[in-house]
Amino acid sequence: MARTAGSHSDITGPRVAQAALRLFARHGYAAVSMRQIAAEVGVQAGALYNYTPDKQSLLFDLMRGHMDELLAARATAPAPGDPVASLEGFTRFHIRFHLERPDAVFVSYMELRNLTPDNFATIEGLRRAYEDELEGILRAGVAAGVFAVADTKITTLAVIAMLTGVTTWYRTGGRLNVAQVETIYWDMVRKAVAG
Repeated sequence: MARTAGSHSDITGPRVAQAALRLFARHGYAAVSMRQIAAEVGVQAGALYNYTPDKQSLLFDLMRGHMDELLAARATAPAPGDPVASLEGFTRFHIRFHLERPDAVFVSYMELRNLTPDNFATIEGLRRAYEDELEGILRAGVAAGVFAVADTKITTLAVIAMLTGVTTWYRTGGRLNVAQVETIYWDMVRKAVAG
């Protein structure tokens, strides 16, 4: 299939992904058609298939890209040995990283149900790798006697849900800046796990 005159794969491909992300976040995966994505990008619907085999692949690629980016960024973050400092670092990192990507966060959480079983398993594995880091921090804190939690897995999921929730209400230019939000949330997390 010929590419639309004037289009460039290195420009149009990312535009397709960005348009799909915006539309999926705004309307939901099931409500968005390939035709709508094409219209948003300014190409014919058939041209989308130069960049993705189908809508499911597009959703999976968006979610996998988000998780790959998250894990790569986390791998470069400082890793202090002390469980309390590690938990504070994780808390601040999670908020900072996710506040810059509200659409990706929304799609990654709300559209899991629309993935095929194989795609779901892949994304779930990546999410588990991220969760396992936090659970490891909590376990280390329990072992050191600085955290007291009844179940590290449930606490992990609760902390991540609480931190991720920031993306639903935070607005740049509001009453609090990101650093202030991080500090308030760190205080809540610290108190929730205190020994």
